[in-house]
Amino acid sequence: MGSEEMWSKNKYSIIVPTYNERLNIALIIYLIFKHLPTVDFEIIVVDDGSPDGTQDIGLKHASGNFVVIMDADLSHHPKYLPSFIKKQMETDVDIVAGTRYVKGGGVHGWNLMRKLTSRGANVLVQTLLWPGVSNLTGSFRLYRKSVLEED
Repeated sequence: MGSEEMWSKNKYSIIVPTYNERLNIALIIYLIFKHLPTVDFEIIVVDDGSPDGTQDIGLKHASGNFVVIMDADLSHHPKYLPSFIKKQMETDVDIVAGTRYVKGGGVHGWNLMRKLTSRGANVLVQTLLWPGVSNLTGSFRLYRKSVLEED
């Protein structure tokens, strides 16, 4: 079965939390469409600064059998979405996580404090909980929707 046939079996709900992202939202949506031309998907934009559970409602309305969560500030570039989908299809895992701490990865536009905080938190969690996992604080992930649903 070719990859386009396998992609057609699945639908991806792409949840994009936003907080003061007026300047980025049109670009991120354009880039998602550009990088997923043959994939069945929906985009759900949620207010990340809202204390009223808006993000949870976004998940409840997701109609795909897979959910992708990615930031609207372009720190999670949509060009990596096909790789996430391909990795999930090849391995049949429930979660695919992106990382900025691999060769070729990085953080652009972050100040020194944000970089140090992220790196420090990852080193701590990696040491205590999951050795070998390179980025546990990032939110660029693809989930099988069933693992996110409450029983």
